[in-house]
Amino acid sequence: MIEGAMIWNEPNNKSHWDPEVDPDWSIYADTVVRAGESIRRANPDVKRVLGGMSPIDPFWVQRMREMGALDAVDVVAVHGFPLDWNLWPIHAWPDKIAEIEAVAPDKEIWATEVGVGSFGAEEVQVFGVTRTAELLVGRVPRIFWYSLFDLPQSWGATTRHREAEGSSYYRHFYMGLIREDGTPKPSLEHYAKVADKMGLMQWFHFEDPRLDDGVRWMKQLGVRHLRTGLSWADSFRPGAIDWFDRQMEALSDFDVTVTFCFTPEHLGVQPHHTSAAREPQGFAEFCEWMIERYAPAQALPKVTAA
Repeated sequence: MIEGAMIWNEPNNKSHWDPEVDPDWSIYADTVVRAGESIRRANPDVKRVLGGMSPIDPFWVQRMREMGALDAVDVVAVHGFPLDWNLWPIHAWPDKIAEIEAVAPDKEIWATEVGVGSFGAEEVQVFGVTRTAELLVGRVPRIFWYSLFDLPQSWGATTRHREAEGSSYYRHFYMGLIREDGTPKPSLEHYAKVADKMGLMQWFHFEDPRLDDGVRWMKQLGVRHLRTGLSWADSFRPGAIDWFDRQMEALSDFDVTVTFCFTPEHLGVQPHHTSAAREPQGFAEFCEWMIERYAPAQALPKVTAA
């Protein structure tokens, strides 16, 4: 069920990787090398995905190559939100993909988070779903629309400066195809037309009460590919393995790209989930453990002599 394992989420974005701890990404590159080796050892058939970059930055990819990180992955991933946070127009999507293809011609390029929110108007999101599909379906092997559900207002977005970001912060709560109250937005009907070709990216938080509804909606829509996450930090919570098992069992009918990320506070250079780990090997061991548990390599059949 796990076809891809992403090594962190948006590591070139300060909301997810603290640049004061690792200003040149050397610790991140080392983390990728270690995690990539561990994932491959656990199951060489799982594609190793460089943490989806946001912003899309070919110079950052070149930096990753210089430090050996690209040698440890099979896929380079990009995230784009041209009508919400990025300073480029939606019709530039093919150009953005081409920029990364030019510096990583030996890797698959996946669009592991694409999205348009309904913060301004729900009609804008309808346009965004349709136009994104037109531009990217057939252009890259995997596309994941962010997201199925709106983020509940009471949960708070994973970003460093929160309300100080103004409307940029509040847009986080309007990226779903389904409102917080469970009612579908107009965009859901349009997404359904391409659900078999454009997957979904949906974070399921620890003991997320939306898990079963999410599975029901995805099956109803005909979704085949899902990207979600398993948190290294959550693995230290009481009941973590029970939750991980329940989550992955519920998602067993989908082809899943799982994102491994978030540093436990007690293991970070700084006590924060965006901090680099003091010992990156610990993160690599978490990745290997999760792949062995949820995507173990298949034993080769025994060959009997004639």
